[in-house]
Amino acid sequence: MAEQTTAYNYDEYENGFGDYSPTNFSDVQGFSQVFLTTLYSLVFTLGFIGNGLVVYVVVKHRNQSNLTDICLFNLALSDLLFVFTLPFYSHYARVGQWTFGDFMCHLLSGSHQTGFFSSIFFMVVMTLDRYVIIVHAHRVARYRTMRAAIILTVLVWMLSLFVSLPDFIFTQEIKKDSQKNRCSYPEDSKVWERYNLFTTNVLGLVIPLLVMVGCYSRIIPTLVNMRTAKKHRIVKLIICIVVAFFLLWAPYNISRFLKFLQEKEKIPGIDTWDKNIRLSVVVTEAFAYTHCCLNPIIYAFVGQKFTRRALKLLKNFVPGIRNLSDSSFRRSSVISKSSEVTSTYIM
Repeated sequence: MAEQTTAYNYDEYENGFGDYSPTNFSDVQGFSQVFLTTLYSLVFTLGFIGNGLVVYVVVKHRNQSNLTDICLFNLALSDLLFVFTLPFYSHYARVGQWTFGDFMCHLLSGSHQTGFFSSIFFMVVMTLDRYVIIVHAHRVARYRTMRAAIILTVLVWMLSLFVSLPDFIFTQEIKKDSQKNRCSYPEDSKVWERYNLFTTNVLGLVIPLLVMVGCYSRIIPTLVNMRTAKKHRIVKLIICIVVAFFLLWAPYNISRFLKFLQEKEKIPGIDTWDKNIRLSVVVTEAFAYTHCCLNPIIYAFVGQKFTRRALKLLKNFVPGIRNLSDSSFRRSSVISKSSEVTSTYIM
């Protein structure tokens, strides 16, 4: 989709690139069909399994949840909403045109953006929560109630839906006799394309990055004076999630911004530049989508309680896992007592 996070114009590979490929610029369309279809299918499978497991574990132990748990639960829901759109965009990339109709164009574009923004916003909330409970622990502990968590969750989802409204409303299936159908903003909706670029870069990258850098610059000195391993572990979990997100999404945002500058003739419009920038958007977008299947992997490596409970669940379905017992985690569980400062089911 033109300048949109959800869908690059996959038919543009044929119409815009000519005969070029990533190595010798001779077959971009063939490359994109194989690369995007394969990667999207892989991300969908891993993201669905991993985030589905997170959701199940949280629901299974919902009576032990606190604010951090609820944020992680909603982060997994956001990633699930995001990955559910990928099979449709995988097909879009493979056939080079939109075949699902106008209604699905509206629904999938908006759902994709909602999952994208809600994921970022819940990461920001988790960072702010870590900041206040570690740096200002005595002042805010009594306000971290289940009611506050639910209200905050509703507000985040409402904000995500509001930011994504133009995608629900204005994207549409565009049909032209001489071209393949595509799902995009209408050609006369330049203002919404710019809005999309602005929200994706500012709300999706710049502001969250500033908030996280500011919060962690205060959290780290506080932790230096602490001896509790558990507090270090929960911050390590959130830092891993945040770093993975920005390493994957920043290159895509930069590529889109360069493409925008080129279209506004702010940078040279040389053919080689044009083809390289367009290709970079396609490749960085595809790799950015892998963020939604990384969070469960991070939980598994950093979160001891999550690992233990996930393995307990998997023992019922995978015979080989039965040989793994909770004894592997007994030493670590000694320091894994529940605490108001940490996540009760992940850590």
